[in-house]
Amino acid sequence: DDRGNIGKRYRRQDEIGTPFCITYDFDSEEDNAVTVRDRDTMQQERVKIEDLKAYFEDKFRF
Repeated sequence: DDRGNIGKRYRRQDEIGTPFCITYDFDSEEDNAVTVRDRDTMQQERVKIEDLKAYFEDKFRF
């Protein structure tokens, strides 16, 4: 989704039920990390790109 500012993008994804949003931003090029936003808590955290698989495996453990 590339329309509107980041807040509007998050809200659109919240409306359709996307549980997590991943944002690649200007800092990502330098720190090799992305921002992951949780829909339910609205908490955001930086996660190294190489750690994303493990991060989501932990989040989706049943």
